[in-house]
Amino acid sequence: MGRIRRWAPRVVGIIVTVACLVGAGRLLWPQPGLGEQPGSTTRQLAFVRDSLDEGSDTAAQDLFPEGYVFSNVLYGLAWAQAAQTDAELRDEALRESRWALARLESDEGRAVFSPRLQPTYGVFWAGWTNWLRGAILSLDDTDTAEVQRFSTHTAEIAQAFAAADTPFLQAYQGQAWPVDSTVAIASLRLHDKLFGAKYTAVIDRWVEQTKTRLDPSTGLLPHQVASTDGSMKTGARATSQTVIHRFLPEIDPAFAQRQYALYRHHFVVHPGGFGPAVREYPKGVDGSGDVDSGPLVAGISLSATVVAVGAARVNGDQMLAAAIGSEGELLGLPIDLPWSKRYAFGLMPIGDAFVVWSSTARLLTGAPTVAEHDLRWWWRLPWLATLGLIAVAPWALALARTLRTRATRADEPA
Repeated sequence: MGRIRRWAPRVVGIIVTVACLVGAGRLLWPQPGLGEQPGSTTRQLAFVRDSLDEGSDTAAQDLFPEGYVFSNVLYGLAWAQAAQTDAELRDEALRESRWALARLESDEGRAVFSPRLQPTYGVFWAGWTNWLRGAILSLDDTDTAEVQRFSTHTAEIAQAFAAADTPFLQAYQGQAWPVDSTVAIASLRLHDKLFGAKYTAVIDRWVEQTKTRLDPSTGLLPHQVASTDGSMKTGARATSQTVIHRFLPEIDPAFAQRQYALYRHHFVVHPGGFGPAVREYPKGVDGSGDVDSGPLVAGISLSATVVAVGAARVNGDQMLAAAIGSEGELLGLPIDLPWSKRYAFGLMPIGDAFVVWSSTARLLTGAPTVAEHDLRWWWRLPWLATLGLIAVAPWALALARTLRTRATRADEPA
């Protein structure tokens, strides 16, 4: 027992020190460039697929109303994006993304949405489903029946926007969020990219209407609006902003650049010298977390910070995308195995779906413009200093004793 008591602190100390060294390595490991994607992408997707087979989408639906749709659509989109970067993944990506699309269009996928809305089942379901269908066709447009379905659904979405007095259509009866309409409008632009310009007037009208309904305090699209006229109910918030900025460059690159710069200014922070991270509310505004943002830590939304990687990638902001990606490898508690990779011990598979969708993000309607945005060159130093202190802490007492003994011996007469 005495031997165990002597060795136990040393074993714990070794484990802590090695964990800190591994964490430092993860933080310093280079992240993929804008035209690249993580080498672990297929292993991340393997974990998400296994989770979906075990019912993770149904479990996510119990957490928030769009859980089932997001779980499947992000999985399908991540495959489609990955195949755009790596052509060798094309066949598998088509199979898996079509499987995900079928789940979106199932009774379970449409269960919480109203068929009485315009477009049918509301702009959230219609927009994300149409974007995934377009992403699939961007890989293979030889299925004439699928091309016709894409054309039909795109026309329905365009007609709904053309007939509305507001640029922000309803996702649920009497409820509208600008982010949902942004995804739907992006699907119109993708249709025009693949099959010829047809909805330019609808898209341009949407952009002009949107510019008149911005949050006056930030200049950004609001979080929630009145369903009747698009007037603001809730100002800009990060959980919707990060998704908006993933899709806005697909619609209008010039408008997107200006909006992204404002988003960067109002939401990207370095709390306590650490970061970068994304606040849920703009700087100077405090608020509580909810089902969209999750719990807030010092005002930071972990979910928005994850999705910000995708927004940064498509807006040409390599430095921010790489920094948040590196922090995710440090703080996300990844379990990296030869056959799968998961974060947070795999406890929240929908979180893994958001991670892989964001880390593979790329524009489907054009190429990103590399933008110059400030980022503290020393952003890693606080993390490395903290890891260093934790690594040394288990040995501090023994080190102090050694130094004290040496000092005592030095003071003894020869």
